[in-house]
Amino acid sequence: MKPIKKLDIFVFKNFITLFIGTFFICQFIVMMQFIWKYVDDLVGKGLPMSVLSKFFLYAGETLISLALPLAILLASLISFGNLGERFELLSIKAAGISLYRTLAPIAIFILLLSGVSFYIQDKIAPQAQMNLYQLLFSMRQKSPELDIPEGVFYDGIEDLNLYVRKKDKETGALYNVMIYNLRDGADKVHILLADSGRLETSADKGHLLLHLFSGEQFENLNTQALQTKNVPYRRETFVYKQFIIEFDNSFNLADADNFSSAASTKNMDELRADADSLEQCYDSIGRNYYQDMAERVLKLPMVPEEELKRAEKEVASGKLAAIDLDSVFNKMTKEQQGAIIRNASQEVTRHQMDVNFKSLSMKQGDEQIRRHWIQIHTMITMALACLVFFFIGAPLGAIIRKGGLGLPVVISVIIFIIYYIINKGSSNLAREGTLPVWLGTWFSTIVLVPIGIFFTVKANNDSVVFNADAYREFFRRILGIRSHRYIVKKEVIIDDPDYEEMTHRLQTLSDDCEDYLQHNNLKRFPNYIRLFFKIAQDEKIEHISNEMEYAVEVLSNSKDRQLIRDLNRFPVLDLHSHTCPFKDKRLNMAAGIIFPIGVFLIFRVARFRIRLLRDLRNIVRTCSLQKERCKLLAAGAKTT
Repeated sequence: MKPIKKLDIFVFKNFITLFIGTFFICQFIVMMQFIWKYVDDLVGKGLPMSVLSKFFLYAGETLISLALPLAILLASLISFGNLGERFELLSIKAAGISLYRTLAPIAIFILLLSGVSFYIQDKIAPQAQMNLYQLLFSMRQKSPELDIPEGVFYDGIEDLNLYVRKKDKETGALYNVMIYNLRDGADKVHILLADSGRLETSADKGHLLLHLFSGEQFENLNTQALQTKNVPYRRETFVYKQFIIEFDNSFNLADADNFSSAASTKNMDELRADADSLEQCYDSIGRNYYQDMAERVLKLPMVPEEELKRAEKEVASGKLAAIDLDSVFNKMTKEQQGAIIRNASQEVTRHQMDVNFKSLSMKQGDEQIRRHWIQIHTMITMALACLVFFFIGAPLGAIIRKGGLGLPVVISVIIFIIYYIINKGSSNLAREGTLPVWLGTWFSTIVLVPIGIFFTVKANNDSVVFNADAYREFFRRILGIRSHRYIVKKEVIIDDPDYEEMTHRLQTLSDDCEDYLQHNNLKRFPNYIRLFFKIAQDEKIEHISNEMEYAVEVLSNSKDRQLIRDLNRFPVLDLHSHTCPFKDKRLNMAAGIIFPIGVFLIFRVARFRIRLLRDLRNIVRTCSLQKERCKLLAAGAKTT
């Protein structure tokens, strides 16, 4: 049992050191993304460090549940990639320990982390989210820090435009100051011009004191006349003038109760209770709306009372069987008919507006209920994401066998982006009511769980799922791309080939190719029935291929460079593609039954038949060259 315990400690230490580092990296990344979203609310407000530190603290608490899955994915990829790259996983499997047993200690730790993630989302994150909303709202309400630029009009103060041509940064003096005061309206604008000035804040931090020197003030005295050619104004020249500007630059914290209704500021118990309360409330409102509409809409048209009484008397006397509203309407004057039509149109418009308002109210209520249930499901799915990402990252690391921060980081980012896009998209559809809440929130988990199971099984079975050579060979076969020979002269040769024997074997190989070409018309289009339903192996081609490979293998031991170079002319034969699309009879029959696929495959087989025709002719030509060279080498060997 001791080796197993030592192995568990070794694997766990290898993972936990990487996890701690990757967690802080991922937390920093998601924090930067979050801060960039609200950078306009932070910059230029002169916020104290205490406020900024609280903002970062609350943001970090709310983002822990998002950083944990990414950190687990990255750490598991790197740690098991390192184990595979150093052949430690291979040694563990050679000792008879499966990958499942190797993953067990870390899986238990990840399960505990999932519980920690759920606890943070349930107990810590709601309060942090409320405090964060409170800070953000307060920051947005805070006035920006006053910093008047040079050479441009500054409109950071409400109803004022300030222009300063030059500013002394050391003394704070302003030169060539121009102020447009629009607080009394655009038709009564006040214009101040001053040679210099100085700006300071009042003792209560609620006003700005602008001291102006050697200037003039112009005030528009608009008489409110419709057409005036000349507009009177008042001009004032001053040596010193103090201009007071209301400017509250203090930071005031908003009331936290304004944000308590948001779903993200509630824990699991509060979400369940509020969701049930909202459902009962809006069910009651919906029933009241229905009863009100039924009573108000299902009424008789607006017919004058005297006309209805007259029709009722006629019914009572037997002149009419029932009240016919059309006949009553036709007996009215044009003015009465027009008034009824106008009243009916107004009544319909009013009912339509009432229905739209009630429909909007119910939609908002339904959306609020869905937000609560989405938040409940999200707490569970984000906690489970830690476990799901581990069973994706660890098998992937064992398969790709690459550690470090290169390929694992790329794969981690791609997987997490896919998960994030799926999760956000399905959650938005659930929030809009297009998808059920449970499906929208669990869709990303439903997609990733089979992927994690697939990778885990493949890694335990040492699958080549990420072997580039396997995929390259697969696509080469699908596209019919052949491989080429590359034979070079060997550095050490023990025995030379028997050139006389090889001359006879090359002649036999050439004769076999000629005989095959004579008895098989490869230019003929394949027969559909025979191709898919009467499968036969071409043993003659297999024999030709075996003889050719034997000749290549023997002659590759030659010291003659020209002979070695000519061996590369021999093609690599595909033994089955010219007879049937697949080796499995059931696949062939299925492809033949599905007619469009069969048509595509029969043209593919016809292409391979033409290629085999060219290959056999190439073999004949190459055999001829090789025979002549073997004869010369055999004659040279006899003379020596």
